[in-house]
Amino acid sequence: MKKLIIYLFVVLLVQTSWAQVDRSTYPPAGPAREIKLGDAHSFTLPNGLKVFVVENRKLPRVAFSLVLDRDPIMEGDKAGMSGMVGEMLTGGTKNRSKDQLDEEVDFIGASLSASSTSIFGSALKKHQEKVLELMTDVLYNPTFPQAELDKLKKQAISGLAASKDDPNAISSRLASALNFGRNHPYGEVETEATIGNITVEDIKAYYNTYFKPNIAYLAIVGDINSREAEALVKKYFSKWEKGTVPNHQYAMPKLPEKNMVALVDRSASVQSVVEVTYPMEMSLSHPDYIATRLLNYILGGGSSSRLFMNLREKRGFTYGAYSSIGADKLVATFSAEASVKQVATDSAINEFIYEIRNLRDKGVDATELENAKATLSGSFGRSLESPSTIANFAINTERYKLPKDFYATYLQRLNALTVDDINAAAKKYLKPDNMYITVVGNGAVIEKSLAAFGEVSKFNNMGNPEVQVAMDANVTVDQVIEVYLNAIGGEQKASAIKTSRMESVAEIGTTKLNFVMAYDESNHAYANKVMVMGNVAMNTVIKNGKGTMTQMGQPSRDLNDQELDAMKMSMFIIPELHYEDMGYTLELDGIKDVEGDQAYKVIVKNPTGNSQVNYYSVSTGLKVKSENGEAGETYLSDYQEVEGVKFPMTMTIKSPMLPVPMAAKVEKLELNKPISEEEFK
Repeated sequence: MKKLIIYLFVVLLVQTSWAQVDRSTYPPAGPAREIKLGDAHSFTLPNGLKVFVVENRKLPRVAFSLVLDRDPIMEGDKAGMSGMVGEMLTGGTKNRSKDQLDEEVDFIGASLSASSTSIFGSALKKHQEKVLELMTDVLYNPTFPQAELDKLKKQAISGLAASKDDPNAISSRLASALNFGRNHPYGEVETEATIGNITVEDIKAYYNTYFKPNIAYLAIVGDINSREAEALVKKYFSKWEKGTVPNHQYAMPKLPEKNMVALVDRSASVQSVVEVTYPMEMSLSHPDYIATRLLNYILGGGSSSRLFMNLREKRGFTYGAYSSIGADKLVATFSAEASVKQVATDSAINEFIYEIRNLRDKGVDATELENAKATLSGSFGRSLESPSTIANFAINTERYKLPKDFYATYLQRLNALTVDDINAAAKKYLKPDNMYITVVGNGAVIEKSLAAFGEVSKFNNMGNPEVQVAMDANVTVDQVIEVYLNAIGGEQKASAIKTSRMESVAEIGTTKLNFVMAYDESNHAYANKVMVMGNVAMNTVIKNGKGTMTQMGQPSRDLNDQELDAMKMSMFIIPELHYEDMGYTLELDGIKDVEGDQAYKVIVKNPTGNSQVNYYSVSTGLKVKSENGEAGETYLSDYQEVEGVKFPMTMTIKSPMLPVPMAAKVEKLELNKPISEEEFK
């Protein structure tokens, strides 16, 4: 009976509480609590090294992160040098070669890496002294081998070549150049020349100048207590000698007086990379820092933001549109960007400006502010799961002179911000009339429409103003083609070539590729065979108006009409001899820079709308580049005469399908010799 009474009482209590709950609205959020981060134990060595220790016993590992707090530096004609310092530091020491160093790190299952402003090492608890021994050997005794620098320079030049054809890399360079200028460390750009200028002595000078304990912070995180950590730090870092480190100051970049449109004409683009950006002042220590985090999240911080919902969900211009508001003690930037459909380039820019202006003028509403708070609070909370976060917080507090409770009260201050606070930040930091509007895309298609947003200035793929070379108004596209044919040996000699078989070879990393291209114009036949390590990876054949493609591991298939139509542009030995017969139209689109060479840009279109773009050197008349849409770009060089006609012996292919540019070198070229029928099977 007693149990029954208790049961009835509980049911009545639940029913009464249930009836009093209004489930049509979410319960109000409770007040944000102060986060108990747990203090990082800290101490400073006599040489100035500041150390922070965070004990975490979850795993038997210890990580050591050494960070230098130097001002940004101008590298000038050595631009790219600082990016090589880390690899040079770990390239060998007085006690160990690079191979020996790598072997010792691998043997204990450790990690060891470095950059121009840091050295990082981690290992199991039982190997903590060994990893410190290796870490400090790198810190105290680097030898900076010339062979390692040569390798790094080669890699940097290869990476630079690839970035010149990467629309996103081009866009980033352009935005940096405009926001900061070339006389600012954030606006510098590395080139083949600046990379070539870098010497071992430059790396040594940087190391001797900036690797000093009095500007360094050491974070120790893991299975270690403060007393043990202090003993280790004194043992391994006390002999590190402090020194005077130069300070650098730079003028604050200014906003453009009005919106400025900057275009990089990339004819191979089938979509446009659009970015609207400008420099601004914002840092961790700024009183508006948290407000700008919320402001940016609402504008373009995720898949529920205004930009994303407008440009992707509503209009279908792009797969994603995002914005960012940076934080940097020197200078930050505002940026909003997307890769958009080519035909929607101007419309997308219009929507970017609309959303930025609308947020500035009309502000946010309470619902989207609460959603932003919830998301950022969750992100902050998840970051606390990593022990290294606590160490980073401690370093940031010291490095940026933050209030001691900056992170402990972060959520409280975030949740205390109101709609009025965010609207005030929007009016202060959103500048819809003072932006750089940068576009990387096909200028022939989009340039005219960009004029609606202001005068269009043109830049090259390195972010430098495009040199405008005046073209003789009397020059015609027919004359450009005529000069080209004369440059390679004359139309008569070129027309006499009816068959051609070319073998070339290229390497991507350690993989060797062989190409065989065969032409038999009398029989309207063309074949292009690609072999990898001696095996046929792909074979394309066109004969008598029909085409087939065979790929490794797949049965042969017929080319569809669109593919066949596109391939026809490549099935002639010297295509320029056949443009008129094939009904192609040619358009001369001014003079453009091609790797430092001024060249006539000629747009070639076939009757069904497929097109490619060729560039012919103004000085030599030779074809130096060809663009084929999504297939990428081919640079032609090293022309040599074969039977009275000049052919390019090196073809450097840059394509989104390739990890790096690929240089195919001709090893054998036969003209006007019988071509076996086997080539066209």
